[in-house]
Amino acid sequence: MPPLISIPPDEIEITAIRAQGCGGQNVNKVSNAVHLRFDIAASSLPEEIRQRLLRLGDQRISKDGVVVIKAQEFRSLEKNRAEAMRRLEMLVASVATLPARRRPTKPTYSSVKRRLESKSRRSAIKAGRRTRED
Repeated sequence: MPPLISIPPDEIEITAIRAQGCGGQNVNKVSNAVHLRFDIAASSLPEEIRQRLLRLGDQRISKDGVVVIKAQEFRSLEKNRAEAMRRLEMLVASVATLPARRRPTKPTYSSVKRRLESKSRRSAIKAGRRTRED
């Protein structure tokens, strides 16, 4: 489980906007969707996490280093705000821990032997399909 990193609420800008898509009679009156903006460079996150976030090839991170998340799944503004915050926390948590380094290994002798035997079996099957010229 990645370590929990708290993001101060004053570093996050949340704006209520109108949700896209079809709606009912309420659609043109209520702003229920949420637009969350989080500036990575100006944040109080540790330096290595900021660098990893900026290097991350995520489409939600702009060229200026601002995370933009739009949440419009729910009809409630509070639920959409909580969902946007959850997504931001998941994004930060994804870079909080380094992935385990891969230790290169050698295939075992028997696995190499099995692979070569299956290749030669397959080769014999294909050789049997060829027409002979006498």
